[in-house]
Amino acid sequence: MSPNEKKLDNPVWYSLNETHQGFGIDYGYMKFFHPDYCPFGGFTEVENTANPMAEYAELTNHFYIIGEKPDIPKNLKLEGELICLQMIIYNKIDRKIEDEIVELDESHLEDLLGLVKIVYPEYFKKKTAKLGRYFGIFKNNQLVAVTGERMKMDEFTEVSAVITHPEHTGKGYAKQLVTHTVNAILEQKKTPFLHVSETNIGAINLYKKLGFQTRTKISIWNISKNS
Repeated sequence: MSPNEKKLDNPVWYSLNETHQGFGIDYGYMKFFHPDYCPFGGFTEVENTANPMAEYAELTNHFYIIGEKPDIPKNLKLEGELICLQMIIYNKIDRKIEDEIVELDESHLEDLLGLVKIVYPEYFKKKTAKLGRYFGIFKNNQLVAVTGERMKMDEFTEVSAVITHPEHTGKGYAKQLVTHTVNAILEQKKTPFLHVSETNIGAINLYKKLGFQTRTKISIWNISKNS
């Protein structure tokens, strides 16, 4: 366990302070990913969040703050709070991979966006795939499952976009892709972590079977402009 693991309590801030510095907008005590990549923000001082959020809202109608609840300005609206488990894994996963796994590139972007649109359209933007590596399984030339990397720090990389097409669930694709992605991150001498809704029991059980353990609970605050 790294002494720097506390950084995971504020993953957006530290991602944009470290590995992903070039993808962010810095408002001093608050940082956001550029909305073309992913509409996430984080901060260090809650009393200095209202003005940066109002400024960022000029760039996008909808965004998310990960971590502590921010001070929401009057021109913005809190749509809700999603409580997630933040899970972490320290060792490689010893599990056989039976299907061919392809590292996705620009030529696969439309396939990737099409699959994500079915399941998680709100979190994934056109340039999200530039934040890390994405891996997929194809069947009959159709991308049926994907997993990738999103927020990155010097020591930690987030496993994200664990998605299987609804017509192809139950075939073990997610297990294989998470295994591949986790092991690829560990090969880079980084520690994988992920976020999953605390109500998504099926996914939580899958991650536990693969060796993930719950580190903490973390909130995702859904914020939009007042209509």
